[in-house]
Amino acid sequence: MTIADVLLLALGAVAVGAGALVVTSTHLVRSGLYLVISLGAIAGLYLVLGAELVAWVQILVYVGAVVVLLLFAVMLTRAPIGPSTDLDRPIGPSALIGGGVGLGLAALLADAFRWIEYPRPDPGTAEQVGRQVFGTWVLPFEVLSILLLSALVGAIVLSRPDIGRRTMQPDDPEEATEGERDADEEVPA
Repeated sequence: MTIADVLLLALGAVAVGAGALVVTSTHLVRSGLYLVISLGAIAGLYLVLGAELVAWVQILVYVGAVVVLLLFAVMLTRAPIGPSTDLDRPIGPSALIGGGVGLGLAALLADAFRWIEYPRPDPGTAEQVGRQVFGTWVLPFEVLSILLLSALVGAIVLSRPDIGRRTMQPDDPEEATEGERDADEEVPA
């Protein structure tokens, strides 16, 4: 067993453990922070496997953008931040279903690949990746950025129900502002 194998096992255990804490935590914000740990461990797995670009994309896109967007959405919508038992369900059925799906996928992959080592293509360069990203895939990236921006604007609008509403007229004319008094005087009696 090499050092890379030990690192893969350790980082995999951290990712799985943090993923389990994401779905079992009663604190919404802590659940989001456990998600950061899990996604960071997956980025570490990519580093150990030699895919540095994918590791940095994992950190920038998922840890840096998606989790921050998730936490901002939680804070902006005034969701309960403390422990919440409203949506708790028994863990037994979900663990049974999750374990069954995991075992099924493991059996499927083991049967499909049968531990055969397949030839790998030549590694790409940053120039090739840049040509693909800013050439072929530029439109999907722009559409995704518009989608994330609209989700952020939607979160702000949902968190501030007072935006766009007309203000109520005060009952006491003394409390009315100058513009409101002018508007009242223009209405014919």
